[in-house]
Amino acid sequence: MYKLVIFDWDGTLMDSGARIVSAMQTAAQRAGLLVPSDEAVKDIIGISLLPAMQILFGDMDTETEQALLTFYKQEYVERDLTPTPMFEGALSLLSALREDQRLLAVATGKARRGLKRVWQETATEHFFHTSRCGDEAESKPSADMLRQILQELHIQPSQAVMVGDTVYDMQMAEQLGMDRIAVSHGVHDRARLLTHQPVAMVDSLKELQAYLVR
Repeated sequence: MYKLVIFDWDGTLMDSGARIVSAMQTAAQRAGLLVPSDEAVKDIIGISLLPAMQILFGDMDTETEQALLTFYKQEYVERDLTPTPMFEGALSLLSALREDQRLLAVATGKARRGLKRVWQETATEHFFHTSRCGDEAESKPSADMLRQILQELHIQPSQAVMVGDTVYDMQMAEQLGMDRIAVSHGVHDRARLLTHQPVAMVDSLKELQAYLVR
């Protein structure tokens, strides 16, 4: 099996999609922009924040763009109370993989500050050997995050697998010829994920654990 398992964070290990949608919609309202639909926001989850906002809202002047960024961060971190629990089975999965002597990594569109915050909140940082964030690499679906992780850990693409809930996760692994596993409990639907030919589609992290730890 794989020496290295790389996880997306939002929508894969943490059930944070509802808060991202809510925070983005409120930020847009505060910035005086057209409020995007739930589906429009879900579609850009996984992309780094600024490129995601540019997709959602198009060209903005610098003042509006900076205000939107500030409002979103305020909403997500401080004001929005939508729960963001780890998905059921996440801690069991991470523990089992570490006990099986796998290398674990995170490739996320979150900024480093955001990942550090949720790691602290969930006490999960110790599970991971390395990570790459949206402010340290090209945004998904570029494979830049994965290339950096592989280079740091001296792992070949054939020895690794990417686990994610969006087509952006699938696309970046696909570019490297890396195996990919899609989880159906996130923001993109099964049909879209399956177009990228994952080696497996799982409906829960318990099912993922059974697949990876045999």
